[in-house]
Amino acid sequence: MKFVTRWLVIMLALFLAVWIVPGIEVSGNGWIAYAVMAAILALLNATLLPVLKFFSCGLIILTLGLFSLVLNAGVFLLSSNIAQNVFHVGFSVNGFWPALFGSIIVSIVTILFSREKREEKK
Repeated sequence: MKFVTRWLVIMLALFLAVWIVPGIEVSGNGWIAYAVMAAILALLNATLLPVLKFFSCGLIILTLGLFSLVLNAGVFLLSSNIAQNVFHVGFSVNGFWPALFGSIIVSIVTILFSREKREEKK
């Protein structure tokens, strides 16, 4: 259930990122593209991102955490490539900067939602 909730939040965050950031576009499939991209992004954030952060912890410490933004942008760009090339959905991210800004938006929305969920439990 936790994964489904997180998936829905990421899906809405992707919709917001497409709306705000030029260079992130959805063509054709509409909500299917958002759903597939959200599932891929959630899966990569849960599996690949911790491994990347572990192996680059020296750079993360050296840059005072800013390298985490680069890793998040890379995972966002990789998710878009997987969505396009493997699942053939029209979610495209055109370069590093749109990926960086899109990943920041998705991170902010998921952080805000998780904070709200924690406050509801108290």
